[in-house]
Amino acid sequence: MCRAKMKRKVIRDISLNSVQVIINQLCGLVIFYILSVNLMKSDFGEINWSLAILLTMFNVLSFGIDQAVIKKIATGNKADIMFPAYVIHVFFSGMVGYALLFCCNVLFKDFFQTHHVLLVLGLGKLMVFFSTPFKQLATGMERFRSLLYMSVSSNILRSILLVVFASLDLLSLNNAVIIFIAGDVTELLLCLFIAKYHLRFPVKYRWNKTGYIQLIKESLPLLGSSLFSTIIVRLDWILLGLLSSNIILANYSFAYKVFEVTLLPLLVIAPVLLIRFSRIFHEGINIADAKKIYLLRLLKIEIIVACLIALVLNILWVPVIDIVTDNKYGAVNKSIVLLLSACLPVYYFNNFLWTTYLALGEVKKIFYIALVSLMVNFVATAVLIQFFNGEGAAAAYLFTILLQAVLFFKYSDIPWFGENILGFILPLIYAITGCALANWLFTDTWLILLASLFVYFTCLVLTKQLRRDDWRLIVEQSRS
Repeated sequence: MCRAKMKRKVIRDISLNSVQVIINQLCGLVIFYILSVNLMKSDFGEINWSLAILLTMFNVLSFGIDQAVIKKIATGNKADIMFPAYVIHVFFSGMVGYALLFCCNVLFKDFFQTHHVLLVLGLGKLMVFFSTPFKQLATGMERFRSLLYMSVSSNILRSILLVVFASLDLLSLNNAVIIFIAGDVTELLLCLFIAKYHLRFPVKYRWNKTGYIQLIKESLPLLGSSLFSTIIVRLDWILLGLLSSNIILANYSFAYKVFEVTLLPLLVIAPVLLIRFSRIFHEGINIADAKKIYLLRLLKIEIIVACLIALVLNILWVPVIDIVTDNKYGAVNKSIVLLLSACLPVYYFNNFLWTTYLALGEVKKIFYIALVSLMVNFVATAVLIQFFNGEGAAAAYLFTILLQAVLFFKYSDIPWFGENILGFILPLIYAITGCALANWLFTDTWLILLASLFVYFTCLVLTKQLRRDDWRLIVEQSRS
């Protein structure tokens, strides 16, 4: 493929994935907003707690196979054998998982009467789980247009139905659950249709014992890390629901959802990075100097964007959120947002090294880091929730993310990466400095925002952390 076509393909892939992520995040924000302002906080907290349980359960049941399958499809290495095995695994593990949930409903009736939406929502999330192999197929084949259609259908349908029901004053907890299930079923049907008639991947869905065992063996090192990382993502929600109250969980989950939306740039580039990194590190860690510079510049740009988002989020949070939620979720979440937004640049740092480890096949390191992180996060969250409620959960999460960064960096074994660590810390220092100085000089929100941005970008330019040719270098190396 010529360089011009390769360049257009890189831009098109990122653009399509950007559209998919943007639509999903906007729809998710609309869904979250409508539920938060139309449901009682106790019901809002209940539905969020149930979704946290179910998403964690089904992500664990994937066994970490999804990432291994993407690599197989991207490199063409026995993908026609591995993908059917993945589909069969998802079907049977999903059925077993839901059957266990149903048995728990029979054995622990009092618990499930309190959390009555858990089993019903579980049926919908089972449909979404069944659709995941086809999304991974589209990702591995770099068919991001198909992935776009697969990924946005359910969220668009949910958003439309929730807007209609809310405008008619018919939105209740039960109706919201029905709308969620309708979206989940739609997503599965559309994924099946696109996989069959558009992707046309040469595959026979037959049981292949040898292929399945090989897939499990290759994915086994990822199983533990996938399990631990998945639990960490929603452990704070789950423990808040069990150890605190639905109202506190409602407050925290609203702030956390907005925090997740701010991760949009990372969600856009993460699938593309996994494929690119798999190719860059295909022959090991010794890569050309041009590739090293490209990777370092890429991470620095990511961290600069993350610090910028965190800066704007903290300044505008209270005045904007209190207006749009009628003072329900703004000021009450100010400290939680501060703690969560501090995770943003660290998230990009961790994802960069995690992707590098995976591309190099260093799955044991990923496993041990994820294990230590889970244990620390569980203890810290359980303890701090008792004293500080939502703020405690956010502090525990920040501490865990920072611990991951330290461990990723310590065991990276990439000399040229460690030599540039200061450049990854400076944007955060500049953002904090800009915010503190602007708050000291002004009281008006918009003046504070403008002054903070001015100080932030001025520091970046003067210290050459932000250069005119950064984007050109990244594009040129991405297409090579």
